[in-house]
Amino acid sequence: MTAQQKQEQLGKALWDIANDLRGAMNADDFRDYMLSFLFLRYLSDNYEGSVKKELGSDYPKLDEDDKRTPLSVWYEANPDDIAPFEKQMRRKVHYVIEPKYLWGSISELARTQDEALLKDLQNGFKHIENDSFESSFKGLFSEINLDSEKLGKTYTERNKKLCKIITKISEGIADFSTDSDTLGDAYEYLIGEFAAGSGKKAGEFYTPQQLSTILSEIVTLDSQNPKAGKKKKLNKVLDFACGSGSLLLNVKDKIEKEGGTISRIYGQEKNITTYNLARMNMLLHGVKDSEFEIFHGDTLKNEWDLLNEMNPAKKTTFDAIVANPPFSLRWDASEAMGENFRFKNYGLAPKSAADFAFLLHGLHFLSDEGTMAIILPHGVLFRGGAEQRIREKLLKDGNIDTVIGLPSNLFFSTGIPVCILIIKKCKKEDDVLFINASEHYKKVKRQNVLRDGKVDGVLDPKERNDIKKIIDTYQNRPEKEDRYARRVSIAEIEKNDYNLNISRYVSTAKPEVIINLKEVNDKIVDVEKNAAKALAEHNGYLKELGLDTI
Repeated sequence: MTAQQKQEQLGKALWDIANDLRGAMNADDFRDYMLSFLFLRYLSDNYEGSVKKELGSDYPKLDEDDKRTPLSVWYEANPDDIAPFEKQMRRKVHYVIEPKYLWGSISELARTQDEALLKDLQNGFKHIENDSFESSFKGLFSEINLDSEKLGKTYTERNKKLCKIITKISEGIADFSTDSDTLGDAYEYLIGEFAAGSGKKAGEFYTPQQLSTILSEIVTLDSQNPKAGKKKKLNKVLDFACGSGSLLLNVKDKIEKEGGTISRIYGQEKNITTYNLARMNMLLHGVKDSEFEIFHGDTLKNEWDLLNEMNPAKKTTFDAIVANPPFSLRWDASEAMGENFRFKNYGLAPKSAADFAFLLHGLHFLSDEGTMAIILPHGVLFRGGAEQRIREKLLKDGNIDTVIGLPSNLFFSTGIPVCILIIKKCKKEDDVLFINASEHYKKVKRQNVLRDGKVDGVLDPKERNDIKKIIDTYQNRPEKEDRYARRVSIAEIEKNDYNLNISRYVSTAKPEVIINLKEVNDKIVDVEKNAAKALAEHNGYLKELGLDTI
């Protein structure tokens, strides 16, 4: 079994547990409990593994029937050494967890139906938020209400429900590896499944993995010459509508697999629950707390001090920006907002659709050598008024590099077709590459899915790979590929009033077959001759038999 298959199997096992346990509880509510417990399990396992290496032969060896954690035994035996030990662990793994809050201690309380479970869990979450990390993770579990009546009306009922959930999770993942890759991918799998189950709310925090891969691959390629391959280093990466953080993690994964590095990851998220999901997701994937910063706040209002520097020389810029912002969001397009440094050279996006406001926000903070890939609804390509004026300036300034049209129904939250715009400040070519991938997909239940060329998680060269085709076409930038891609001059786009509707430039319609009427007529004449000959022959047989001819 491949590593990916094991990760998927773990994800499915956890999803089955979730379905079995949540009962009448809303999928979104149960998601927060389930993912928080998985997060605690990961932090505990990672910490205990590091503790074992650090203590070496001093690490306590316990009998099989001794259900205490080895670290709790060491703490009891070495009270004077705890402070320097924790200081050392902070240097090694950037955090500490007191023994009684480790997953092993919590799951043992659950197994024995101990009345102290709920209280210890509450205290454990507060400990991780306030004391575990050098940089405080205040509010990390703020949306996890362990006193909620959804768990039970009394303390005893809630404690009993939590005992059952934690015991089932503990049993369900006992046979699986809990390293950051395996558990991190299982976490992503669960986020996807909960997104599918929660319908329209899913768009708030989840970008389908197939689209995440496309954006991540594109922004990690050399900006001026994508054919040159991956960049060696990205200083700063931003997702200003980061949801659960999966896009940022995908960028990190793509560049590191090619031997490259990222100095620091930045994300911004308005929804408090999703903001906490993103912070957990980073840590769960082995990103140290010193290597990322997720800000809770409104992107369009630009509430993040980091992005409000007025001095151009001190402005924070990013080498790669990825985003899947809310589609056609109503926003405050006030007169004061029109003077904001992000928008004043372009004009404001209409109040009814903030799509271009998000794009201009990203463009402002994009470095001169950077690439931005942003998912937007198709309407941004052809709507008139203020959006046409913004589109025209972006095209004249050479900022729109590529327009990628995707199939409809790729998202859990909406069935509308979407596009990916690739934005740059360093574009060389005086044209725009259009890729029309709208008909390249397969249908899976109610969703359309871009094919990844895999069978049972393994790449198969015989299988269609819609994702790779898009990335390869962007990278190689062909002059034309019938019914799929074309480089279009700015002059031609200008003649079309800066309308970027993809079908104007790359039609997927099959050409009509040209019919040669003379050829067709000759065939008909031959058929009639053969029919007449066959009839005469047939009548000859009928005459010989003394029958009437036809």
